[in-house]
Amino acid sequence: MSSAAVDNPLLTLGDEIPFDRIRGEHVEPAVASLLDEARARLAALGSDPAPRTYANTMDALEAVTERLELVMGVVGHLESVATTPALRAAYNAVQPAVSELFSSIALSAPVWQALKAFAATPEAQALTGARKRFVDKTVADFRRSGADLDPEGKKRLSAIDVELATLTLRYGQNVLDATNAFEIVVPDASRLGGLPESAIAAARAGADSKGLAGYRFSLQAPSYVPALTYLDDGALREALYRAFSTRATVGELDNRPIVKQIVLLRREKAKLLGFATFADLVLEDRMAKSGHAARRFIETLREKAAHFFDREITELEAFRRDLEGPTAPALAPWDVGYYSEKLRRARFDFDDEALRPYFALDRVLEGAFTIATRLYGVTVEPWTDAAVWHPSVRAFRIREADGTVSAAFYVDVAPREAKRDGAWMQGLVTQVAGDGGPAHHLEVLAGNMTLPLGDRPALLSHREVETVFHEFGHLMHHASSRVEVRTLAGTNVAWDFVELPSQIMENWCWEREALDLFARHVDTGATIPADVLERMRAARTFRAATAMMRQLGFAEVDLGLHMDWDEAQGDITGWARTLLNRFSPVKLPDDHAMVAGFTHLFSSPVGYAAGYYSYKWAEVLDADAFSRFRREGLFNREVGQAFRAEILARGDSEDPMVLYRRFMGREPTLEALLERDGLVASGTATV
Repeated sequence: MSSAAVDNPLLTLGDEIPFDRIRGEHVEPAVASLLDEARARLAALGSDPAPRTYANTMDALEAVTERLELVMGVVGHLESVATTPALRAAYNAVQPAVSELFSSIALSAPVWQALKAFAATPEAQALTGARKRFVDKTVADFRRSGADLDPEGKKRLSAIDVELATLTLRYGQNVLDATNAFEIVVPDASRLGGLPESAIAAARAGADSKGLAGYRFSLQAPSYVPALTYLDDGALREALYRAFSTRATVGELDNRPIVKQIVLLRREKAKLLGFATFADLVLEDRMAKSGHAARRFIETLREKAAHFFDREITELEAFRRDLEGPTAPALAPWDVGYYSEKLRRARFDFDDEALRPYFALDRVLEGAFTIATRLYGVTVEPWTDAAVWHPSVRAFRIREADGTVSAAFYVDVAPREAKRDGAWMQGLVTQVAGDGGPAHHLEVLAGNMTLPLGDRPALLSHREVETVFHEFGHLMHHASSRVEVRTLAGTNVAWDFVELPSQIMENWCWEREALDLFARHVDTGATIPADVLERMRAARTFRAATAMMRQLGFAEVDLGLHMDWDEAQGDITGWARTLLNRFSPVKLPDDHAMVAGFTHLFSSPVGYAAGYYSYKWAEVLDADAFSRFRREGLFNREVGQAFRAEILARGDSEDPMVLYRRFMGREPTLEALLERDGLVASGTATV
C-alpha cells in the first residue's frame, strides 16, 4: 500500500471509521483509486475464463463496488451532517464518475453474459434461500437497468444516470442553502404572543448565536413548527409559511427547472427500458408492483377519509367563527395549524408543550434502548472512545444476550447549519451473516431536535419523541440483519416495506406501560399524570383525516409527476399545486412551490420518487402488525423475538409479504389503521 493510501483515511476504513480525520481533500484521490479498483474487478469478472460459479460470479459482482460504496456512504453522510465548502466541492466532483461506474455494471455485455451463464448452471438451479433470491433479483435488476439495450441505448441510459446523479445532488444542496439563507429576526417579544416559553427561549438563543438582538426564526423544524402552531401574529406566520413553501425558487438556488429536468429524464429512462411510466419501472420490484396499484391504494384511503376530512374542515371553520365572529376571514394555509391547535386545546384541554418536561432527550433515548431490551434481549451501552464528526455526537454499542457486540451506532440530533434538515437513519456498514469475527453493523441516527437551553436538558415535543423512536426502528432493522448476502441485508428492502420497522416503533410512545419507562418530569421525576395521558391519547385521532389527506396528497403528487405530467400540461410547479389542492383543507397560495423543496423525491436519483405512498402503505402494515403486540403483550419477548427474527433480521432475503405473513399468520388489512385513526364506519377493508 502506498504512503498516500496510508495517509488517506478513506482508503483504510475498517470496522471503525475515523470521522475526526476525514477531510474534503481526501475524497477525490480516494474515490479515483477505488474507481480504478472497481473497474479492474469488473473487467476481471467479465473476462474470467473459468467455468461460472457462485464465487466467481455473484461474490465477485458484490466485491466490485463494496469498498467504493462504503467510502461514498461515509462521504455522503458527512456531507449531510457536517458539510464544508471543500467537502461539498469534492463530493460534487466525484459524483458523475461514480454514477457512471454504477450504471456501467448492468450495461457491461461481458458481465451480463457471465451472469446469464451462471444462472443457467446446475449450481445456480440448485440454489435456495437468500442466494437463489440474489441471483433471481440480480438478473431482473440487470434487465431493468438496460442490460438488453443496444449500444446506443446503453450509452444514452448511462448519460441519463450521470445527469440524474448530478441534478439531484444539486437539488438537495439548493434546499439546504435556501433553508439556511432565510431568517426573520423579531426585535422584541411584543409580536411573540401565544408562543410557548421554550420556543421563545430557542428564538432568543438563535439570535444570540448569530450575534443578533431580539428573536430569530428560521425554516428549520424546531423553529418553524412551533411558530406556525402557536404564534398569534398572523403576519409573522404568513411570512414564515410563504418562505418555507417557496424554498429554493429564487436565483441560483431555483430548483423548479431542475425538477422539470429530473422528471423528464426519469420518464425518458422508463421509456428506454420498456416501461410505460417511471412509477412502473420503480415499483415492479416493490410490494405495490405498479404505479396503478399504488394509485388504487391511495384512492382507497382517500375515499375512506373523505367524509371525515370534509367534517374536519367544516368544524375548524366554525371554530374560528365562534372565536372571532361571523365575519372572521376564511382560513389561510398559515392559519390551519394555529387554529387546529386552539381547537384541540379547547376540545381536549390538552397542550403538547405541557408534555415537554417529561421528555428530556437522554431519557427518551434510554427509553428506546430499554424497549429494545424488553423486546429483543439486547442491551445498549456507551461507546466512549468512538471518533465523531461533531462534539455533540454520541456513540453506542448493541450487545446481544450472549454477550457479543452485534452493532454500533451514532446519535446526532442537534440542528446545525452545516447539516441538512429532517431526521433519518443511515446504515454505514452492514455485517454479512457467517463472516465471523467482530460485528460490522454500523449506523447513524440523525435528526434536528429541540436544543437544550441554558443548564436545562433538551426537552422534546411528543412528536419529536415519535421521530426518535421512528429512526431507532430503522436502526434496529439494520442492526438486526442476519442475511448472508450483503446486497439483500439490513434495510436493503422494498421501499414500501422499509417503513414498517420504523413506524411500528412509534406505537410504544402512546402506551402507559412504555411511557413510564422514560417519560419522567425533568424536575420531579413524576410520570405523566393519568388525566394528561388520557387527554393525550384522546387527542391522537384529532384531525386524523386531515393528516392522512396531507400524506395522500404528497403521494398523489409524486405519482402524478411520474405517471401523468408532460410538457403539454404546462408549468410543473403549478400543475403539482393544482393536484395538491385536492387534498388541502384550504386553497394553496399561487406561489406555493412545494416541489422545489420536496427532497424525498428529488434529492437522489430515485429515493422516494414514485414511492411516497410507502409511508401510508407501511402505516397499514405497522398498525396491523402492532395489533399482535397489543393482543399478546406489549413487551411479550416471544412476539418481539418473532418480529426480529421474521422481519428485522431477514432483510430482503425473502419476499416481504412472505415475511409479513410468517409473522402475522395472514396478509394485512386496512382495519387496524382506520381504527387507530378513528376513521371507521363499518366492515373490514383489505389492502
